[in-house]
Amino acid sequence: MKTVLASRSIQIPDGVTVEIKARNVTVTGPRGSLNRDFKHIDMDLKIIGGKFIRVDLWFANRKQLACVRTVISHIDNMMVGVTRGFLYKMRFVYSHFPINVAHTGNTVEIRNFLGERRVRRVPLPEGVVYVRSADVKDQIELSGNDIAAVSLTCAKIQQSTNVRHKDLRKFLDGIYVSEKGAIPEV
Repeated sequence: MKTVLASRSIQIPDGVTVEIKARNVTVTGPRGSLNRDFKHIDMDLKIIGGKFIRVDLWFANRKQLACVRTVISHIDNMMVGVTRGFLYKMRFVYSHFPINVAHTGNTVEIRNFLGERRVRRVPLPEGVVYVRSADVKDQIELSGNDIAAVSLTCAKIQQSTNVRHKDLRKFLDGIYVSEKGAIPEV
């Protein structure tokens, strides 16, 4: 069954400007600017009165209806990113061989994982900032405006330390996300 009109709106916070041109959304705020293209989804994107963004989808089936909320969530994450930013904290877990993580240039190098000689390298995309926590042992912090870039970098770091050919119940070593969310306001 098709729904005649599915509509959802989101408020634009103060200090943020949103520009929509042909389903290409640009959000600008105090921390910078983010751009995202929604041309693969057939829907109407409009700015209503300079304060709201409305997403309309006409004559949609069930799978297309799910896209309305998804687009609103993506735009909301962009607005949070340009106002506060996103912070992911990752902890090193090891039982015997201490994991050594270093930041060189725009890559993260992971050494001595399970005592292996192989150096694992994960590239840092543009806009992602790497910080080694000073107060907490064996913790790194990744932050940035784009939630997709920050979370993808964390996923690559975690997947680079997958334990293979061993019993996963016993070998729990790795680098795991311990905390994630928007950067807390001061």
